Formats: sequence, structure tokens, C-alpha cells
Amino acid sequence: MSIKSAISLTLIGSVLLMMLLSGIDAGGIAIYWGQNGNEGTLAETCATGNYDFVNIAFLPTFGNGQTPMINLAGHCDPYTNGCTGLSSDIKSCQAKGIKVMLSLGGGAGSYYLTSSKDARQVATYLWNNFLGGQSASRPFGDAALDGIDFDIEGGTNQHWGDLARYLSRYSKNGKKVQFYNNPQCQYTEGDIKNLEDAWKQWTTDVNATLIFLGLPASPEAAGSGFIPVSDLTSQVLPAIKGSAKYGGVMLWSKYYDNQSGYSSAIKNDV
Repeated sequence: MSIKSAISLTLIGSVLLMMLLSGIDAGGIAIYWGQNGNEGTLAETCATGNYDFVNIAFLPTFGNGQTPMINLAGHCDPYTNGCTGLSSDIKSCQAKGIKVMLSLGGGAGSYYLTSSKDARQVATYLWNNFLGGQSASRPFGDAALDGIDFDIEGGTNQHWGDLARYLSRYSKNGKKVQFYNNPQCQYTEGDIKNLEDAWKQWTTDVNATLIFLGLPASPEAAGSGFIPVSDLTSQVLPAIKGSAKYGGVMLWSKYYDNQSGYSSAIKNDV
């Protein structure tokens, strides 16, 4: 089995979610799920009908010979193989046409790559345990995820390209690349110039098929960068949707989206 939506790569510090991805219609919403036990189940997340992609967050421990370990913040206990029950939820999402990814890294954890060999070993682990390979100890059971999201906010910047290249060898359908939380790309209330200029730069300079705009789903979801619904729909989206590379928006996270109703409010405009 090939990775259906392949690889996502986060560069530390940007507001844009970049995707090099074939066969996806523009105008979708991606959501991060897994970091709050009160956000609802994965199956419930997909049943909302609001999302086209779900990134399961996170795998925060891997590399340097460490035993990889997922952390889903109370949803399940990986130490007792308690997350294998997510297999049915993942399949339920995929049956609805929603692509389910595993997000590596996050804001906390122990992850870094010491060498190209280390990156290759991690890629093999990811393929066999989460994607289309085989292993006796798959954390999510027999469900095969659609790809890998890199949300690299810590550690070093070394060998992530190696990891992406090794993973891409398993894929026949291209790459997905994410850029996340970069201040110079952030929205300033009442002034979309910085964001619009950054968008134009990325759509011009980056060889990507689709580019998604990354947003906090509520003011509490991030220290800055929240865009009120009225501003997003009346100013920001009209400024960027004309691009042939526009793909939609990415939201952090399902818990905050529950509180704000952000995805429901913007869905028809995305």
C-alpha cells in the first residue's frame, strides 16, 4: 500500500500550511486532534462533516535510538496497547473520504534525529507501524494511516529532509509540506498586508500543488494570530482564494474548535 497523501513537513515558525498533494479538491479544512481528552472521539470529529483532513497529534518521542511512543493526552494509554481501539475510528473517518495523518513532534517531547541512518530507521518504523507496512505491535491496530505530518517545534533542524525523503520512497502520490507559526506571516488585526504578502511569496516561490492557511481555532489556541470569523471571510479568504494553489485552512485544534465553533462558521466560505 502506498501512502495516499504522503508527507507533511513543518518548518519551525510559520502560519502557512503547505501541501504538495495530488487529487485533492481545494477548499478543505484540516484539524489537529488528540491533545485534549475533552475534545471528543476521533470518530465524532470526522462525523461533524467539517473536516477533510485529521492530524492525530502527536508522536513526540522518537529518534536517537529511543523507543517511539505516541501521546494522545488521555484518549488512550499506549503503554498498555490501549490505542489499538482507534483502528475502527480511523477506518470510519477514511470511509467518509477523510484523510487521517499522524503528526510527529509537537511543542513538547523528546525527538531529534542524529544522522541520516537514524532518519531511515524512523521512516521504516513509521511505515511498518502506522502506514502500509506490517508489524506485530502497531499502536493503532491494523488501520493504515494516510500519511505523516511533521510538526517539528523542538530539537534540532537536522535530518528532517532525510526523513521526508526516506518516507517519500514508500509513496507514489507526492508530498505534503507544512509551514507553521512564523511571526512574519501572522495576521495583524485590521491589517492583512503581512499575511497577504507572505501568501503571495509562498505561492510564487514554493513548488506546491496546494497551500493551506494555518489558523488557531480560537484566541485561546495560540498566543497570537487568531483571525475573527468576520475578518477571515470578508478580508483574508477573498485575498487568497484567487490563487490556483489555494487549498483551504488548517486549524489548531479540535478542542478549541469545539469551544468556538470556528470550522462550522467558516466552512461555507472556505
